[in-house]
Amino acid sequence: MAPTHIEHIGIAVRNLDEAITLYESAYGLKCYRVEEVKDQKAKTAFFRVGATKIELLESTDPEGPIAKFIEKRGEGIHHIAFAVADLPPALQQAKSTGIRLIDEEPRQGAEGLRIAFLHPKSTHGVLTELCDHAKG
Repeated sequence: MAPTHIEHIGIAVRNLDEAITLYESAYGLKCYRVEEVKDQKAKTAFFRVGATKIELLESTDPEGPIAKFIEKRGEGIHHIAFAVADLPPALQQAKSTGIRLIDEEPRQGAEGLRIAFLHPKSTHGVLTELCDHAKG
């Protein structure tokens, strides 16, 4: 699998606008992109911190995965995303080592990335996302 770097850290928030204001005023970061990811029922905002990004996630649906996460655990770190060179082989390698996949096949994520999630019960409680740039 060999991740190349931490692509981003996803943080679940109740109110995206309030969270953006906090990250800009308290940390001096600049939000460079806001995007809705309809199939994930979420609206995202991105900040760069060196080579890594912070992705804030707000649910657009009370039954969406982010809303359910916040209801169960409160606001906070939702997932860590590792960049890989080629997602399908990385998924197969993870599966072959006994990691349970949430996504058997890559799907479209924010910022044009292909993404897939690994189940936290297989990764010591951490929801893990693997991603690559979609192959054209």
